[in-house]
Amino acid sequence: MNLLRSPGTADLPSPVRSVLSVRMPTVAVGLLLLVTVVASAVLQPGFFSPYGLSASFATFLPLATIAAAQTIIVLGGGIDLSIGTVVTLSSAVSVVLMQGDDGRLPLALAAGLATGAACGLFNGLVVAVLRLQPIVATFATSSVFGGLALLVLPTPGGQAAPVLTGTYRMVLLLYVPIPAILLLALFLGWRLLRGTRFGQHLYAVGGNADAAYTSAVPVSAVRVLSYTLGGLVAALAGVALLADAGAGDPTLGTQLTLGSIAALVIGGTRLRGGSGGVGGALVGAVVLSLIQGLVFFAGVPTNAREFVYGCIIIAAIALAGLLTNRNGSAAGTTGGNR
Repeated sequence: MNLLRSPGTADLPSPVRSVLSVRMPTVAVGLLLLVTVVASAVLQPGFFSPYGLSASFATFLPLATIAAAQTIIVLGGGIDLSIGTVVTLSSAVSVVLMQGDDGRLPLALAAGLATGAACGLFNGLVVAVLRLQPIVATFATSSVFGGLALLVLPTPGGQAAPVLTGTYRMVLLLYVPIPAILLLALFLGWRLLRGTRFGQHLYAVGGNADAAYTSAVPVSAVRVLSYTLGGLVAALAGVALLADAGAGDPTLGTQLTLGSIAALVIGGTRLRGGSGGVGGALVGAVVLSLIQGLVFFAGVPTNAREFVYGCIIIAAIALAGLLTNRNGSAAGTTGGNR
């Protein structure tokens, strides 16, 4: 026995092991969040007031939810370029059935969620059963879902149920907005899913589909379910948009799709699958939303805002991608346990 061996991480106290196991992308997105929050507090008077927190989290939640939906799909080795139009179609169905009537709210929400799940199921079958490339297949279905959204709701409008919009803007205990609670619930839901057999299979399929298949993992079923679940969660983003705006808009698809991909990359999820997690994507979505607000409150001229915002996002994505690539080989698939 070698009594002079160097101590490994297993010999260290548990708190120390926890610190050493943190991946650099997690640290990077944490620092980005801290910087953007501090800058927002400086530039926006009343940022930490009850109204300011409510308005901020109401803006965060839709993008964070669609980022979570996209992450579930990407972790399984896929990608969904139609996810933005899934959001708009499901919200269009909900607002048309809602008609500003609180009594119609349960039916409208159920129909919207079912629409999102059906769109996801369709994408999953096209990708897993027909074996089309995800980026090509979902690019095509985005036109289909976007066209359906325009048929259901030709122009922005409709009226959400008053109880939905009123509840969404509520603040509990003076400083706890309802959207913040929903964001926490979304993360806790992911943690529960992550610990299930499906969650383990999701990482296995995204990490190495051939190895997962030889280990008796139902690869096709996992992929179909990941797209279906992604569509369902995307429909929740549609509900959040309705609650925030009070009306539907069938033209938001492309912007939401690109935002969801940027958020998950900033959060440390690899686009090739098998590594990352919804927790990072949620933080990435908050960072994106804060940056957009900073560009506005910093007084950037209107015609230059998109340019400045895009440059900042490129820098954030590049930083996250660099750190992910540097640490991905050491972290393995366990890096997605977030």
